[in-house]
Amino acid sequence: MRIGVVFPQTELGGDVGAVRAYGQGVEALGFRHVLAYDHVVGADPAVYPGWDGPYDLHTTFHEPFVMFGYLAAVTSLEFVTGIIIAPQRQTALLAKQAAEVDLLSQGRFRLGLGIGWNKVEYEALGQDFHVRGRRLDEQIGLLRRLWTEQSVTFDGAFDHIKGAGLAPLPVQRPIPVWLGAQSPVAYRRVGRVADGWFPQISPGPDLDDALSVIAETATAAGRDPATIEMEGRVTWRGDTDLLGDRLGHWQRAGATHVSVNTMKAGLDTVDDHLRALAEVADVAKTLA
Repeated sequence: MRIGVVFPQTELGGDVGAVRAYGQGVEALGFRHVLAYDHVVGADPAVYPGWDGPYDLHTTFHEPFVMFGYLAAVTSLEFVTGIIIAPQRQTALLAKQAAEVDLLSQGRFRLGLGIGWNKVEYEALGQDFHVRGRRLDEQIGLLRRLWTEQSVTFDGAFDHIKGAGLAPLPVQRPIPVWLGAQSPVAYRRVGRVADGWFPQISPGPDLDDALSVIAETATAAGRDPATIEMEGRVTWRGDTDLLGDRLGHWQRAGATHVSVNTMKAGLDTVDDHLRALAEVADVAKTLA
């Protein structure tokens, strides 16, 4: 089981030195990958009375592709988007950005995709929130074609390309596509088309049920369910023994990867996050 970290961007702000120090610090501690969330814009609660989303216009988010391009030059980590909100982005541009990160990192990249929840963000980016699931279904196949074919012609419900292609193509052809999933519809999408997935539930009966849906759908689609990887997530709150137990639960549940999240734990600086992760790294060694 490969153990990585969630980049705590909502707490580190826009300091480029913090990005570099964090990336190099977690690599030195032995973590394998860094995962980043995606939000392009945040809503202004003064304009949206009763706003109850977890983020707003004051919450800092680095653009994941650009940040990973920077980190690829200063670390040897694997990079993971967890997740990019694909249906609010132009598909060909998304393919180009992902291909560039894959090139700069020499193939150390997994593209996690999802449909998101923020209508305000969809509106700002000129996309229809209400068709996001159908658009994602179409985008996945088109992305893979753009990463593997020199010239692509495609006439879909949402995207239209005539005799065009990316250059240079990525190292991985195609780049692994992972999906965020927390509903039966999303589990079936994972089973049909995903290389891996990010559960939004903990190990237990609900995860077992989700894995069953994924396996049944994969089998029906002619795929081997065993080839679909899974990345769990654990949150550090200062109790390393409890965190070690949760890592073990994911390992026993069959997770191929786990990310450790240190956000919202009262850690104010890069050094605070790295000190916490040093404790996690010691616990993680017992699972090797």
